This record gives sequence, C-alpha cells and structure tokens, in this order.
Amino acid sequence: MIYAVTGATGHLGRHVIAALLETLPASCIAALVRTPSKADDMAKKGVSIREAEYDKPETLLPALAGVDKLLLVASSKLGGRVAQHKAVIDAAKQANVRLIAYTSVLRADTSELAVAEEHRQTEALLGASGIPFVLLRNGWYTENYTFALPSVLQHGVVLGSAGEGRIASAARDDYAEAAAAVLTAKENQARIYELAGDVPFTMAELAAEISRQSGKRVVYRDMPEADYRASLVNAGLPECNAASFARSSAASRHGALFDDGHQLSSLIGRPTTSLHDVVSRALGGLGQRNDA
Repeated sequence: MIYAVTGATGHLGRHVIAALLETLPASCIAALVRTPSKADDMAKKGVSIREAEYDKPETLLPALAGVDKLLLVASSKLGGRVAQHKAVIDAAKQANVRLIAYTSVLRADTSELAVAEEHRQTEALLGASGIPFVLLRNGWYTENYTFALPSVLQHGVVLGSAGEGRIASAARDDYAEAAAAVLTAKENQARIYELAGDVPFTMAELAAEISRQSGKRVVYRDMPEADYRASLVNAGLPECNAASFARSSAASRHGALFDDGHQLSSLIGRPTTSLHDVVSRALGGLGQRNDA
C-alpha cells in the first residue's frame, strides 16, 4: 500500500509525512513536491520523493503511479485552487487511486469564510470523480495567529474584525495527525470530518495569553473589516490575501471558526493542543517566553 501526500514540503505536508512515519515504513510513503531538492531530509529517511506540480499536469500522472491513498493538501494559490485541484483529481482517476482525503475548510458547504467557495467547488469535483473520498474540513491553524507575534509584540496590539466571536482553532500538528489517521484507517467512520480545537478562545483572550506569557502588555483592537484589510495591506500583505484574511476575521465574529463537535480530538486520540502551548512554542522560538 502506497500513501502519498501532495505539497509535502509545505507547512502542513511536512507534519503529515512525519505523522505517517510514526506508523508506516518509509517505503510506503510518497512525498509529492514541486521542488524535490527541498525534500532531501525526507529522502534520507527513505521516503519516495516525486515531482508533482499543480500547475504542470504532465508531472501529476507519473507522480501518482502506484499510489493507493492520496492526501490532497489544498493549494495556497488563492483564486487558482480549483483548476489545480481538478488537475490532481483527474490524474488520480487515471492512476486508479483508491482514496483521496482532501483538506477542506470547516463547514465548507455553508461557511462565510473567504476561502470556502474554492473548497466547495473542489468538494463537488471529488463527488463527481467517482473516486472514494474523505473530506477533512479543517478549522483554522492556531499558528495563523502566532506567525504575526513579532509585530504584535512590537506594537502591543492584536488586530482583527472578529469581535467576541469564539475561535476553535488547533495546531498544525493536530490536523496532520488527523490526516494521517484517516489516510491509514482500514475503514473510515465518516466521509466528512468537521475538525476544530477542543477549547475555543476570543481574540481578546488570545491577546491576554500573549501578554501573560511574554510579560508585555498586549491588547486586542477590533476594527471594521475594511479598516482591518487596509492595515494588512499597509503591513505588506498582497491585496488578495489581505481581503481574504479580513473577510475571514469578520466571518469568525458570527461563528464561522467555531465548532464543538470534538471530532479532531477523537481522531487523534488526545486533546487538541492548547492555545497556551502554541503561544509558548512561538514565543520560545523568538526568545520571548516569560511564562512563570
């Protein structure tokens, strides 16, 4: 049985490969990557490295040869994802892949998140493909918030448009373990998994946690969506990304990033990683941790 992961050198993909290596021999794992040289560390462990680029369909069929189960990690190309995902799905059908697990977004069918429409279209493509599939509808990564810590610590403020909306995010590791569990399961209990963290938080609580652990005063400043988008553009984010982030933040005000089904912790067999631990890890990487 060969298990393959697309985008295997990306943030999530690397964690999934690591999780698969916990239970599978490396000879059963294929890392599908755009730049094989970036996967040298995986190759040294015995993982098969195969060139596969979403925008180069001619690379996809050879990369999927002999693959039984595939994790299709959603592309990061906002606005171009559907065509890229279709190319992978079409190649998987030709290669007789037996199962595709796809990293969608929480409640994609009804979500107001900016990214949801491309996920909805991809889910429809999977449904029409005839290939058995599982939807991993991932909530937000907590790291989506901690990546901005240098700026947050410099200015003492977390910006957003989420109001008092509760966010049930989880660590990338958590979602990666869930993907590995679904991919390697003999039989999945569901076709759709709504995956989110166990303990939700508000943006004000995020700011308070950063403040407590860093020893620096940090507050949350809620802003209208348009103002938040403008602040992201001023910080150097491309307009497309800034608009997506701001719309998603505003949608979380109304519960778009909240879920209390605990399917993620059930899949991985442990509680999801706490906000405290993700913030602690991020501050430690910056040499800023001051948690008593």
